[in-house]
This record gives sequence, C-alpha cells and structure tokens, in this order.
Amino acid sequence: MASTSDIRNGLCLNYNGDIYSVVEFLHVKPGKGNAFVRTKLKSLTTGKVIENTFPAGHKIDDVRVERRKFQFLYKDESGYNFMDNETYDQVTLAEEMLDRPEFLKEGSEIEILFHAEKNIPLTTEMPASIVLEVTYTEPGVRGDTATNVTKPAIVETGAEVKVPIFINQGDKIRIDTRTGAYQERMKS
Repeated sequence: MASTSDIRNGLCLNYNGDIYSVVEFLHVKPGKGNAFVRTKLKSLTTGKVIENTFPAGHKIDDVRVERRKFQFLYKDESGYNFMDNETYDQVTLAEEMLDRPEFLKEGSEIEILFHAEKNIPLTTEMPASIVLEVTYTEPGVRGDTATNVTKPAIVETGAEVKVPIFINQGDKIRIDTRTGAYQERMKS
C-alpha cells in the first residue's frame, strides 16, 4: 500500500476495480481546509482518461509493473506478434492494446508493460518518434514552399501522413508516434 505522497507520473494503481496509470498529478494545499492530490488517470484496459481527487494521506493500492522491450515480428489474423529481446519468448497482442499500430515496422522495438504478479500484458508504449520512408506522394511544384502547405504521403507501413510540399517519394521522414504528425526530413 502506498499513500498520496507516493503519486507520480507513470505510477500504476488499482482503482474502482481497474488498473490505472497516473498521467498527471498536482498536490494542492489550499489556504483553508485539508490538502489533496488532483490526478488524471488512464485506464490500462480501456484507455479511458478520468479525473480524480484523493485527500492527502489517502492510502492507494499500487500495482507493480515491469517494462520489457519487445521487437515487432509480424501481424496475422490473431493479432500483432512480438518477441522478447532477452528471452526470445513471443507474445501476441490485439490491435486495441496498441496506440499507433499503423506505424509499426518489422523489427521496430516497443515497450510492453506487464502486471508483475500475473505476468499479463497491460499496455504498450511506442518510441516517441520513428523514421519511415515515403513510398508514395504527389510530386511538389517548384515555388510552393513559401507557405505551410501540406500534402498526403504514404509511408512504408501503409499509414498516411501529412507532409510539407517539398517531401518526395523515397525520402525518409521522422514521425511523432503520439500524434502521427510529420517532424522532419532525415538526411540521407
């Protein structure tokens, strides 16, 4: 058992019969009344984000989780297949457990959070950004680079990304996996 003073970003806890991860927290000490902790909690099973306020000193039931690096192998009818880099164990996850499966490329690494006691996967975390090659986009017209005009581009995983007009087929680009937005063109 932990208390509200142990709350930090990333802490996993049992709350209302579900496992939640702390996304944001704020310790508040008003001039009058008792202190409290305002939190945003994300359900690891449904992905739903809720806000909750805990009184100071309140006991919370924390959950021990383990982060393990896995390599993406392939996708089939049963789901997405990953391999543990250390033990070579394989695990298959449903598409709902992945944040941005459209950016997964064979061989790319992600972290999977496991419930330590039950050894079941809870959620996945993609790297902050990924470098992919543009497989198709319309050619840019010379002189259209003065404004912030974007065009659709298909990357090697099949995902569509809005890119600046100067990006051409064959360019490698960095994509933010949290938002799916273009970040930069990579040097060859």
